[in-house]
Amino acid sequence: MLIKHKFKSKHEEILFFKSIKPQFTSKLYYHMAIYRIASQAPLGGASILKKYYEAEQVNIKDFFDKNLDFYQYYRTNSTFLDEKYFLRGNVDFKINLNNYYFELDPKFSTTHDSKVALIMAYDLLSIYIDKKILELEKALNGIYTTQSSKLQWTASKVALIELIYALQTEGVFNNGTANVKDIADQFQETFNVDLGQYRRMFLDIRTRKDDRAKFINTLKDKLLLRMEETDENF
Repeated sequence: MLIKHKFKSKHEEILFFKSIKPQFTSKLYYHMAIYRIASQAPLGGASILKKYYEAEQVNIKDFFDKNLDFYQYYRTNSTFLDEKYFLRGNVDFKINLNNYYFELDPKFSTTHDSKVALIMAYDLLSIYIDKKILELEKALNGIYTTQSSKLQWTASKVALIELIYALQTEGVFNNGTANVKDIADQFQETFNVDLGQYRRMFLDIRTRKDDRAKFINTLKDKLLLRMEETDENF
C-alpha cells in the first residue's frame, strides 16, 4: 500500500515514518522481546529470576547509552535532522546506523524509524521488567511482608510521600545509599498502600505556597505537645 502511495510532501513522509509507523512496529518489538524473555528465563527460584530480569534492565540501559544522541534528539522533539532520519533513500553512513537497517526493505524503512520503535518498545519493556522484579522481591520478602501486613497507612498519600523524601534525604536507610524508589517500594509493601506517581506528587509538594513540609512540621508540633503534656503529669 505504501509503495503505491505518493506522499504529498517531505513533511507527510516524515510524519509517517517518525510518528505513525513506529506505533505499530514498537508493539511488534515489545511482544517479541516479551516472548524471548519468557522463553529463555532460567529455571530456579525467585533470586535467580530476579538476577535474570536485572540483566535485561542492563541491556535496555545499554541500548539507550549507545543511542544517546538520537534518544535526546527524539525525546526533545527536535526536527532539524528529520530529513536525514525519516526520509527513505537518505542514507548517511556518518550517522550511527544499526546493522539491521541493511536487512530492511528500503521502500518501507528509513534509517531511524526502527530506532523510534525500539525506544517506544523499551519504554514498555522497562515497565514490564520493573513489575516482574517487584513481584519477585515480594516473594523473596514474603515472611517480612506477612509480619508487617497488620499495619496499614491511613493518613494521606501526600503525607507519606513527604515522609519518604524526608527519610531518604536524611539517609536513615542502608547508611544513606537507599534511593527514593527503594524506600517507596518498601513503604507501599509494608503499609499496603499504592502511592501512584509519587515523583509527580512530590513536585506538587515542592510548589506549595504555604507550608512545604506540612506533615513533617505537624509531626514535630504534636510530638513536642505530647512531651509537654507528659512533663506536666509528673
